[in-house]
Amino acid sequence: MSPLRRPTIATGLLAGLMALALAGCETTGQPQPAAPAAPAVAPALPPAFPPHDLVGRWGLAAYHKLEDRDRTETAAANQCRNPYVITLGPSGGVMMHLADQSHASELALKGAPGGKTFIGPKDEPPGVAQDREVVSFNGRVLILRWMDPEVQSRYGTMVYVRCAPEGQHRPARHKAKPKAKTKPKAKAQPAPKPTQAPVPQQR
Repeated sequence: MSPLRRPTIATGLLAGLMALALAGCETTGQPQPAAPAAPAVAPALPPAFPPHDLVGRWGLAAYHKLEDRDRTETAAANQCRNPYVITLGPSGGVMMHLADQSHASELALKGAPGGKTFIGPKDEPPGVAQDREVVSFNGRVLILRWMDPEVQSRYGTMVYVRCAPEGQHRPARHKAKPKAKTKPKAKAQPAPKPTQAPVPQQR
């Protein structure tokens, strides 16, 4: 009985292999769905200014209403007696504080489309919740806005005013002196009329 079963088993195996081969041909003949493309990574943009432009001593204050901006700038300048110091970090970033942190950490300046610049963790894309957006910077006054609305509502818009070098005092702004009042010019007096010599009377 054994010699008769072997061809049957072999025939069954051969038929099974042929069926698998045919199925494989049918599968490979059908178009396969394309794999999803990886999301394009936006190229890193340079910031509007280099990190070393922020190094120094700054007076710091904040405002919540735009109409208080000028007054806050004056208050920040007065804080130069107890300045906020920004230094360069070991990787070329700036050492500053994130929200609710008691110690400074190295932050990066990150460029973004539209000429925007953000300050925040270097491993994150620009504009994340931990970032601050540079509202304006002219070399003397730096204004930053928190991207997290909840943090912005608590801290407000930050105003940094550059302090004079240590040991020097910022020159006080002199108010324009009022113009001296000029005395009104005296009116010209009319010239005296010449007097006529007395006419001698004839006798």
